[in-house]
Amino acid sequence: MSNELIQARKKLTSVGSLLKKGKYMPAAQAAHDGTLAMLRQTLMKAERSEFEDMLRKVAYNLNSDKKLRQVYPLVISYDPGKEKEFLEAMKELLRLLQEKMNEDAQVDIAAIEARRTDSLLKGQEFLDQGEFDKAKGIFDKLISEFGGDVDLKADIADRYLNAERYQDAFNLLDDALRDDPNALFLYNRIGIVLRKMKDFETAEKYYLKALTITDSDEYLLFNMGRLYYDWKKWPKMAKAAEHALDINPKFKEAAKMLAFASKKMG
Repeated sequence: MSNELIQARKKLTSVGSLLKKGKYMPAAQAAHDGTLAMLRQTLMKAERSEFEDMLRKVAYNLNSDKKLRQVYPLVISYDPGKEKEFLEAMKELLRLLQEKMNEDAQVDIAAIEARRTDSLLKGQEFLDQGEFDKAKGIFDKLISEFGGDVDLKADIADRYLNAERYQDAFNLLDDALRDDPNALFLYNRIGIVLRKMKDFETAEKYYLKALTITDSDEYLLFNMGRLYYDWKKWPKMAKAAEHALDINPKFKEAAKMLAFASKKMG
């Protein structure tokens, strides 16, 4: 017996145990691949008889599995000499199983998204009520579940920022920045948080780091100018506003910022 037929035998004989473990896609794939390998070979009489017996058993096992029948309710038949028809049935079974997997995945995604949204709303309610420990407990649990989700961390940080929980917002944004060191919007948010915390020097460092990533974001430069306004660094404020206007000459707020800084500098 050739090596391919030996592998085909292993696949066909594995179908029953795979079904018992609830591994329906691997079971159908094994039935498909084993049948295909059989069709590719010229079989001796004894070999053909052995494979016919195996295919009968495979068909029986597939038909006997109640959960599988929910996906594929048609009777899977096999008769000697009709291996091609059996192979087509396996192709259809695989297609339906894949569709079922895709549908289940979509349901899982929707359920996860609904749970995430619900948790964010509950956490926000606690923030609104001033119950910060409870809010943080919910948000920490979310972050633990979706650890690498930078957008989620930024969302929660914004909620902390609006609730004037600046240190919590900074910690979360700094953590998100480690996940995505080139996320410009995170530098912007961190700069705003640190400005509100009056940690002007650290805020400036984050803005300057952001400018090494891009120097063509007028809103980043405008927020940097807002830092210098609070810090009363008028020349730096003017320079940030000028740079923003170089990028976008129609940026009215930057023009007002430049005029204010120029007036302060005399």
